[in-house]
Amino acid sequence: MTDAAEPAQPRPAAVPSAAPTPTPPAVPSPVPSASYRLQLQPGFTLRDATAAVPYLAALGVSHLHLSPLLAAVPGSTHGYDTVDHGRIAEQLGGEEALRALAAEAHRHHLRLIADVVPNHMAVPVPEHLNLPLLEVLRDGPDSPYARWFDIDWTAQPGPTDAPGRGRVLLPLLGDRLGAVLDQLAVDGDTLRYHDHALPLRPGTEELPLRELLGRQWYRLAWWRLARTELNYRRFFTVNELIAVRVEEPEVFEATHGVLLRLHREGVLDGFRIDHPDGLADPRGYLERLAAATGGAYTVVEKILTGEERLPADWPCAGTTGYDALRRIDGVLTDHAGAGRLAGAYEAFLADTSPDACADGSPGVSPGVSPAAAPSGEPCADPHPALAAAWRGRADMTGPGGELSAEVERLVRLAVRLGAADPAHADHPPGRLRAALRRLLTGYPAYRPYVRPGEPLPEASAAQLAAALDADGEPVDATDRFVADLATGVLGRGPEQDEFAVRFAQTAAAVAAKGVEDTAFYRWNALLSLNEVGGEPARPGVRPEDFHAWCHDVERHWPHTMTVLSTHDTKRSADARARLAVLAEQPREWAAEAAAWSTAAGRGPGSGPGSGHDADSDWTLWQTLVAAWPLTPERLVTAVLKAAREAKVHTSWTSQDVRFERALADRARAVFGHPGLLPRIEGYVAAIAPYARSNTLSAALLHLTVPGVPDLYQGSEEPLYTLVDPDNRRAVDLGALAVRLTDSATARAGDLAREKLHLTTTALHLRRTRALGAHRPLTATGPAAGHLLAFGRGPDVLTAVTRLPYGLARAGGWRDTELHLPSTGDGWTDELTERHFPSGPVPVGELLAGDRPVVLLTRRGTP
Repeated sequence: MTDAAEPAQPRPAAVPSAAPTPTPPAVPSPVPSASYRLQLQPGFTLRDATAAVPYLAALGVSHLHLSPLLAAVPGSTHGYDTVDHGRIAEQLGGEEALRALAAEAHRHHLRLIADVVPNHMAVPVPEHLNLPLLEVLRDGPDSPYARWFDIDWTAQPGPTDAPGRGRVLLPLLGDRLGAVLDQLAVDGDTLRYHDHALPLRPGTEELPLRELLGRQWYRLAWWRLARTELNYRRFFTVNELIAVRVEEPEVFEATHGVLLRLHREGVLDGFRIDHPDGLADPRGYLERLAAATGGAYTVVEKILTGEERLPADWPCAGTTGYDALRRIDGVLTDHAGAGRLAGAYEAFLADTSPDACADGSPGVSPGVSPAAAPSGEPCADPHPALAAAWRGRADMTGPGGELSAEVERLVRLAVRLGAADPAHADHPPGRLRAALRRLLTGYPAYRPYVRPGEPLPEASAAQLAAALDADGEPVDATDRFVADLATGVLGRGPEQDEFAVRFAQTAAAVAAKGVEDTAFYRWNALLSLNEVGGEPARPGVRPEDFHAWCHDVERHWPHTMTVLSTHDTKRSADARARLAVLAEQPREWAAEAAAWSTAAGRGPGSGPGSGHDADSDWTLWQTLVAAWPLTPERLVTAVLKAAREAKVHTSWTSQDVRFERALADRARAVFGHPGLLPRIEGYVAAIAPYARSNTLSAALLHLTVPGVPDLYQGSEEPLYTLVDPDNRRAVDLGALAVRLTDSATARAGDLAREKLHLTTTALHLRRTRALGAHRPLTATGPAAGHLLAFGRGPDVLTAVTRLPYGLARAGGWRDTELHLPSTGDGWTDELTERHFPSGPVPVGELLAGDRPVVLLTRRGTP
């Protein structure tokens, strides 16, 4: 087809054939007692991690949880933009440094868990950094690497001499092609555009530029065309991350070879799987990984919606823990107060009475259409948070939406499938498109788990049925045709199977981008609820539901991870602990927010153009409370990201410079305002005792509920970070090591020492004994609802304070008692070394000295 020629860059190794996986170790690696997440980057390398091993061993974890290790885009601070699966990133220290880390970790009886990115690779600049992709761009569908990448070659006309073979759309130009032609230059066998260096198809190097462009296996295009014309699957909406077809055995072997070898050699012991919802066959992937590793400890970054359960047939230890985050945060959040705060928020936006939605009612199902919601009625049915989620999903798939290209790929498939079978003919593309948008908008979870050739799981069938009914509109033949294609019930075939798989992958992207990255920035009543896996329409978790969840984890996924803070949380656990106090004082907070807005200049002339419409102000003030003290730069970065993600006044792709400048100026002005700054500081100080209680309660729950706690770097002390990149900054572990030496002398009121002491005490307890079965314990007396207590087997007992502001207003613990299970020698609080007898103990004595938590062990046990 093309002339043979040497490539512009060294060729990658030949694509391996599907070979049998090497024999895995006979004995799987041990289950962690607790892990510690380290964000590796040029500013914190594997050598820095090695230096921190003695501290982390002293802290009490059993495993180090490392962010992605393989070679990524130079300068990457996260590692999810892989460019080469064949080597450990040199900018992190390379394989030699990883082996040195493993050796030092093993010397301290620690093991390593690696973050794996199976879904995508980077489209880097310059492009030769990703050699497999470079070959595809040069050689097109004839490249042996063409099957690595999820490209729809039918969506774009091919080169002028092979129009039926297709090509790849590369939306990287700053303007329309005609406007930037003079910025393109041919340099030997490379086409250059600013820092881009694209390979030329062999034999085309000497052609005139316009003809040369038409002969390539890629089409250079204006970046805005990605929304509607992109023909490769991405990670969500990130054009710079191209999807990899890891479902192909040879691709799995090539992309996982280094990590699997390091596991066989004992360097790596477990794996965290990034974004399994993007994979064509998550279960099949996990089966292949389990076979290759002999069942190594593996967890998946699976976001469970509502009461959704992790598929029982996935061979893994469980999730990365966002389901635990929601329950722990939830049981420490005032349900009714959060409802009243939602009413106050709606009133703040509309200048109406703050009495609506006082009961915090959960509303209706997440897929509900907002059509029935009166626009001015706070917390109407459906709940505004649900309506925001519905609209966020709809925006992703609507005309010009950020995922329009993915919808169009499904439309093309559906058109071909309908035309191929007279029984399903005559569904116009427009109706197919509308039906797809209806299903994707209404789907109440991340994705169905269709596996062609197998019965559809009951949960996925129910979710698809709910999606069809979500907007209350009649269901016609086209809707049912699309739903049947999505469920795979219309038979097998390459395109039938592809549709079912691709619908599931697209649904996951719609959920993530439409809800977490849009709706969670649009409805902002209580920002701590707008978290990964969160349900802001259902604030709070009842203690009995919390215990039921603990029992469920214990029965089905006893070794699942649990988390409170991660590199992806929008606010760290301690920032959310502060915000949870607001749910207990909704009227007081609403009054503060109004006063701060007035002091900052709210009034006539405020609005979108001024950068301080009511919603932006509410978000600004809560962000200040959550992360105080913080620099103006951190605050501005966070509020600008929130505004762009909301996509109401501005967005990443259509920035309103005037609005953004005004918003940034308003945020910076806070720090120089003589009246406002002291009031903000005073409010944060006033809620500090209750935020402290929430922080310590959440930390102890995290460390003692069923599952494997995963600590985020730096979170062993109070950590008040915001959304990335704020939460991915390097942490001074050396300074933490120094402070660990005197954490045992923690004093009430010294929250840093208190949290560090609590953390290391609980971690060492986990390392030295197996925690037994979860047993709920119930206090009696007037403040019983403010104590959450449970045993872990017969020897360990956790008790924490919940809703501390309400407790203080009600007069404290008074005559409330907790019955400690009978033992011969009584109980010892591991945090204070105080002793308590078995039997009824006044909670005021148990938590004397303004202590919000106790960690009790039965005396006389090892």
